[in-house]
Amino acid sequence: MIASNLLSQSIVPLKTSDTGEEALSIMSDFYVKHLPIVNSKQLLGLISEDDILNHDVLEAVGSFQLSMSRPYVKEGDHIFEVMSIMSEFNLTVIPVVDTDDNYLGLISQDDLLRFFASIGSFTEPGSIIVLEMSKQDYSLAQISRIIESENAAVLSCFITTNLDSTKIDVTIKINLQDISVILATFQRYDYTVKASFQESEYFDSLKDRYDSLMSFLNV
Repeated sequence: MIASNLLSQSIVPLKTSDTGEEALSIMSDFYVKHLPIVNSKQLLGLISEDDILNHDVLEAVGSFQLSMSRPYVKEGDHIFEVMSIMSEFNLTVIPVVDTDDNYLGLISQDDLLRFFASIGSFTEPGSIIVLEMSKQDYSLAQISRIIESENAAVLSCFITTNLDSTKIDVTIKINLQDISVILATFQRYDYTVKASFQESEYFDSLKDRYDSLMSFLNV
């Protein structure tokens, strides 16, 4: 998945002649705190809510001093690069440009959330296991073999790291509701099972919360 696949055209970029007051109104309408400023097809920069509030909101945004450099991603950048830059600058939207640096559109936090909700197997039936281990002991191949040995499959997997620790948490979504045998197998192989969530106990509640979230995002 690359940036051009997630472009949103619902949020129109600002022109230099737009006022700070108009920019704040757009931000409020779309629940964002950043907007790109575009001159014809040229991306001039990204303005934040704080940038506007530090100036006279009745003035044109083209006269404002922007607090950030010119953050953007290329249309062919991988979604992980998009996430990295959005996280680095704490952005609610990020502009996307083509190979000639022409503005194509933007990607919002909501766009990213919808994307990962659709590919992360969050709505697929199954259960979750969280394993705690040292970084050097992590092997997805070995974890998958253990799960597959019990006639199950890994639907998704991600790692959570802590900069203050050598330990990591490996969160695994499995396509079974009853994972008691898999838990016992992990323990037999000396894995530390930090947490487990069996679908039979909580799936209906989780699905309700997911549906509420998607309704809020107007999916």
